[in-house]
Amino acid sequence: MSATLEAEHLYKVFGRRPDEALRRLEDGADREELRAEGTTAAVIDASFTVDPGQIFVVMGLSGSGKSTLLRMLNGLLEPTAGHVRFDGQDLTALSDRDLRAVRARKISMVFQHFALFPHRSVVENAAYGLAVQGVPRAERERRAGEALALCGLAGWEKSWPDELSGGMQQRVGLARALATDADLLLMDESFSALDPLIRRDMQDQLLQLQQSLKKTIVFITHDLNEAMRLGDRIAVMRDGRIVQTGTAQDILVRPADDYVASFTKDVDRSRVLTASAVMDTDVRGDEADCGCARESECRTVTPDTPFTELCALSALLTHPVAVVDAERKLVGVVRQSRLVGFLGNEEVARA
Repeated sequence: MSATLEAEHLYKVFGRRPDEALRRLEDGADREELRAEGTTAAVIDASFTVDPGQIFVVMGLSGSGKSTLLRMLNGLLEPTAGHVRFDGQDLTALSDRDLRAVRARKISMVFQHFALFPHRSVVENAAYGLAVQGVPRAERERRAGEALALCGLAGWEKSWPDELSGGMQQRVGLARALATDADLLLMDESFSALDPLIRRDMQDQLLQLQQSLKKTIVFITHDLNEAMRLGDRIAVMRDGRIVQTGTAQDILVRPADDYVASFTKDVDRSRVLTASAVMDTDVRGDEADCGCARESECRTVTPDTPFTELCALSALLTHPVAVVDAERKLVGVVRQSRLVGFLGNEEVARA
């Protein structure tokens, strides 16, 4: 099982007198005030925990600080202040040599623009991280081949990168990260350069792989739909700060502020919401309270039933849909008016 990742009060300041800028930020100074003085506060007081086997998505617009934050997680950028802990180690306290060893064996990165070596074959590219570790050639080619097969590239091992489509090249980049068997994958806008259909295929591929591999993944994106499709939890960044952290449903139903709410306006709610978000919990703890004529007629769902299934079931009934827990106790009901409200009325959704 993958290890836990913790970021604790991370700051990254570029420019003159970063220590002074840090002090001012901690005292409440405005980011734009510092920028006018030639100092850029790229990340401000970022804290979060990524549990083992979780996909944690950091999303925000260009300039929000998300890529800078990612590079502090594996030590490519040294924090101005704060700590990064992974698998029991404080990465910010390691020597350069020890940090390189951690990056070689425990942390892999998948870049936006593939970063393949044009003069190396597909299998050589996939095996590159293992070569850095000093793994013997036969072993690294075997492990690289297994990773390529996981990513749907069996049979392409001897091909050259320019013989592959963009989506296939990105699969090689993903296979390279997987071949090292690293516990933590950092993915920086990894699918952003792909066409929409290929991008969705890569999202499917990642989700399928995660079901079996259970890696700890930090995924950077500017696309909220992608964030909500991939993320077990999502952190929304603005102007260097994390303004909200939660599940896709939390952010869609309970945005922290108007900035977060503006992102959710164009999201297809039916792909994100479940019964737990739309049910009325003011009910008694038995199935009969759903409003059907006889308890034997009661059609039930669980709190994690997708919104689309709820709509299909509700259309067949003249009474609300009952939501029950694992012990068949009634925990809520879903009314048709509530379903309609969540699709088209933000005030209903937030109520």
